[in-house]
Amino acid sequence: MTDPHEHPEDTTATPRAPPPCKRLSWQKRNICSRSYFMIVVVFFPVYIINVIALLLYVHYNNSPGEPVIMPSDEATRSKHQQRAKSHGLTSSKSEFVRDVFLPRIDGVRAGHVQKVSLVPGKRHEMRTLSLKPLLFEIPGFLSDEECRVVMQLAQLKGLMESQLMVQEGQEDLAEELNLSPEEIFNLLDINQDGQLQLHEILTHSRVRDGIWLTPENLREIYAGLEADEDGDDLLSLEEFRRLSSDAFQRFLLQRGVKSSQLVRNSRHTWLYQGQGSHPVLQDIKERVTHLTQLPSMLVDLSEPLQVVRYEEGGHYHAHHDSGPFYPETGCTHTRLAANTSTPFETSCRYITVLFYLNSVEGGGETAFPVADNMTYDEVSLIQNDVDLLDTRKNCDKGNLRVKPTKGTAVFWYNYLSDGRGWVGEQDEYSLHGGCVVTHGTKWVANKWINIDPDYQRQARYQQLVSQQQQQEEDEGDEGPRPRLELHNSDIRQDL
Repeated sequence: MTDPHEHPEDTTATPRAPPPCKRLSWQKRNICSRSYFMIVVVFFPVYIINVIALLLYVHYNNSPGEPVIMPSDEATRSKHQQRAKSHGLTSSKSEFVRDVFLPRIDGVRAGHVQKVSLVPGKRHEMRTLSLKPLLFEIPGFLSDEECRVVMQLAQLKGLMESQLMVQEGQEDLAEELNLSPEEIFNLLDINQDGQLQLHEILTHSRVRDGIWLTPENLREIYAGLEADEDGDDLLSLEEFRRLSSDAFQRFLLQRGVKSSQLVRNSRHTWLYQGQGSHPVLQDIKERVTHLTQLPSMLVDLSEPLQVVRYEEGGHYHAHHDSGPFYPETGCTHTRLAANTSTPFETSCRYITVLFYLNSVEGGGETAFPVADNMTYDEVSLIQNDVDLLDTRKNCDKGNLRVKPTKGTAVFWYNYLSDGRGWVGEQDEYSLHGGCVVTHGTKWVANKWINIDPDYQRQARYQQLVSQQQQQEEDEGDEGPRPRLELHNSDIRQDL
């Protein structure tokens, strides 16, 4: 899991400049021009001095955890600082100025250890587990007492089943999007060979229905529906046309589904961490804010703490916490601030912080099947009936597994940087899952930080929240939580 020979280094986590994927070979250049030499010798040091002065200016005019704003003139700087303090983002009359920097911790290399200050008078060791995804492990993040309190609060709140099947009679997604059978076939045909292989159908059914089908299950369904007449495990377009849109769902409902066949087999609940919540829950949120170095408002407006319990046999097959982001995609947490509706929504979870609340007797590791892999190829995840996404059978075949240890936290970035200090594309290497618990019970908690890759939507959302909070204060409403917090209940979903 980690390199035992790596020695801890007493350094402080700093905003990350993305590390190069490979060493570049630079060509040597001859500097023969005297004028070029004068520019390098005379003007370059002056430039460096100006840059240092500017950085010192920014440092002493911005408090830790707040957005870094590059000053222009006194009036503009004052306006930006005021808005950054109240919203975490800044705005103009019609558009929001993109001058917020999202820090990213520098992982350096797998096995690297750095010191971080999360609580007064204590330094935690943070070890880099992988660079793809950017993944860290922090032993002792939670004390034994904090773990006990979180589990007791979850039990007091009550836990519910984490995985539900799609209800019978629900309108089919294809009908909502007005897609023809040919269009659906082409979307499912990942390698565009004119035939649907088993793994192409499996990928769709797991995302759509929440059922974890194996190749054997799929062959059984084919036989029951008389879909694959020649028995070659391939569906042609003609064979696919003969299947009704809800054929799989009706077959599964008639046959019945066991809990072990679900994508996720666990129970969970949500714990509010805002004003008026238990001090332990507020302390954890504050510690996460220090760890991620993000503006506190981004953490405050993210999802509550999710607490999950896996009994013996419980698992969570490999998945991404957030989906890929396209122009047609909307984030669930900012949809109220969007100017238009979108047909697709995803929980835009920029960061995942996972806490182990107990040490598991057997199994229950968190697996990252393709961590630090050379390439990512969705089709190659299922080869020769070896399914790397299957955490009940093939956890030991993945690249990285993290053993659940009481009090330890792991966190990773689900998105890359866009290169300009904001959220970029989905990090496909963040694929992860919970291995089956073979002995005992597993307790974990998840803290997700929600940030919209669309900067304007995130800015509008935070401005709406701030305006409503100000309105409540003006009206003398002293309730423990703002009304817009209620909308966050809609984003408490598992992908």
